[in-house]
Amino acid sequence: MKIILAAPRGFCAGVNMAIESLDLTLRKFGTPVYVYHEIVHNQYVVDQFRKKGAIFVDSVEEVPPDSVLLFSAHGVSPEIRSAARERNLHALDATCPLVTKVHLEAIKYAKLNYTILLIGHEGHDEVIGTMGEAPEAIILVEDEQDVDTLSVEDETKLAYLTQTTLSVDDANRIIRKIKERFPKIESPPKEDICYATQNRQEAVRLLSDDADVVIVLGSQNSSNSQRLKQLASERGIPAFLIDGPQDLEMEELNTDQTVLMTAGASAPESVVQQTVECLVAKFNATVELQTIREESVHFPLPKPLRSFAAELNSD
Repeated sequence: MKIILAAPRGFCAGVNMAIESLDLTLRKFGTPVYVYHEIVHNQYVVDQFRKKGAIFVDSVEEVPPDSVLLFSAHGVSPEIRSAARERNLHALDATCPLVTKVHLEAIKYAKLNYTILLIGHEGHDEVIGTMGEAPEAIILVEDEQDVDTLSVEDETKLAYLTQTTLSVDDANRIIRKIKERFPKIESPPKEDICYATQNRQEAVRLLSDDADVVIVLGSQNSSNSQRLKQLASERGIPAFLIDGPQDLEMEELNTDQTVLMTAGASAPESVVQQTVECLVAKFNATVELQTIREESVHFPLPKPLRSFAAELNSD
């Protein structure tokens, strides 16, 4: 077996920032620390933090008054922030800056009385948070069929935004359809889909032609991980989305295959390496790293944690 290990893969800058934020919050305030929704969409990461004393909640009402609450990387609506204040919670915000950018764009267009078409998946944490910024102004568009049924009062005041973790190809198909119906629609000054999402998809697109099988490390509720699996499947290549080596379907694998391995933006590198080691042991696999592009993006910690982090680093 030959393993092509795709790069870039795994943690993006937003996930790194969110995970470091939760780790520092636990160290600074002690347990329990409450987190609104999963800190990132990865079961391994969530389980590790549960063991350290983090408590993940789906409602602010689950958090005792005066407690410490961290908002996850996917962002929250103003309603959630208000609810946290009402309970006198010490709230820290680990929202990815790229998600914050979409929130700010939604607020800007809503103030200008625009109708906003948000391209994304219903129920995703990021979509819920973004729509919460201006619910009366935003219409969710999930696929090309939704475009056909759109009804807009004023086509001269129309804009679109996108969830940051979408498939680039899927988003572009929907955007093309929207522009056909509404040629004057405005778009954000810089596209919303995250750089890391695009880079990981590009790596699968470029490297999968040489593979018999694609293995994506990531959780089932990770939108960007699902898109990596989908991208390989659309190219006619068997693809598997797994949390770790325990989920490998060994009967689908053999020593004659070339396996492309990548990881979604919330999957830890440690799990990637465990999976590689499993295949090396089972199939005597060799490993070849293929780097499509370098990443050097870094996001700063939330302000309340920066000085604490500096103190730890100086010790």
